[in-house]
Amino acid sequence: MNYLAVNIGSQFGSPFGVTNTLGDLVSLLLKASFTIAGLLILFFIAFAGFQMIAGAGSGNPESAKKGREAATAAVLGFVIIFVAYWIVRIIEIITGLRLIS
Repeated sequence: MNYLAVNIGSQFGSPFGVTNTLGDLVSLLLKASFTIAGLLILFFIAFAGFQMIAGAGSGNPESAKKGREAATAAVLGFVIIFVAYWIVRIIEIITGLRLIS
C-alpha cells in the first residue's frame, strides 16, 4: 500500500492530478506568462504616453524624450512577445504538441 500517493486534483481542487503531466504545467505557465506580459506591455505603453504628454505640457523636452524611449522599449517588448508567441505556435504545429492551445 502506498501511503504517499495523493491525488492532488481531487484533494486540493488543483487542475493537476493523475491525468495531467509536467507538459500541462508548462502549458499553463506559458499561457499565464503571455497574459502577464501583455498586461505589462499595456501598462508600460500607457505610462510612456503619460510621461510624453506630461513632459511636453511642462515644456521639459528631456522628460518627453524619456517617454518616447520608454514607448519604444514597450513596443520592442511587444514585438519580442509577439514573435515568441508565434514561435511557440509554430512548434505546436510542427510537433503536434499542445502547448498553449
